[in-house]
Amino acid sequence: MFAAVALTACSSTSAPELRASSPLIYVSSRRAPSDVFSCLEDRLPSVSTSKSGNASELVVGPNAWLVTLTPSHYGSTVKVQKSDRDYGGLPEPEMRFDIARCTT
Repeated sequence: MFAAVALTACSSTSAPELRASSPLIYVSSRRAPSDVFSCLEDRLPSVSTSKSGNASELVVGPNAWLVTLTPSHYGSTVKVQKSDRDYGGLPEPEMRFDIARCTT
C-alpha cells in the first residue's frame, strides 16, 4: 500500500508547477470569493484547500487542477490551471461546467 502511495506522489505535478502553468480558464465573477469557493468545494472531487496571500486555492485530485480565487473590486477573479497529467476524476468539460455554474 505504501509503495502505491509513494509512486502516486512521485508522478503527480507539484503545486508550484501548476502555479507556473498557463491558465486554462480565467474569468471574473460578481460573486464573492467565499461564495464561489463554497460552491466549488461542494461540486469538485478530492479537494484540498489553502490560502496564498489574499487568494484562496483549491487543489483538485492529485494536483491535477489548481483553482485560485482572488477578491476584486466587483467580486472575484477565478483562475484555473491544469497539470499535463491525465486525471480521469474530473474531465475538462465538467470542470468548465462547474466553474460556470459557481461564478454566475
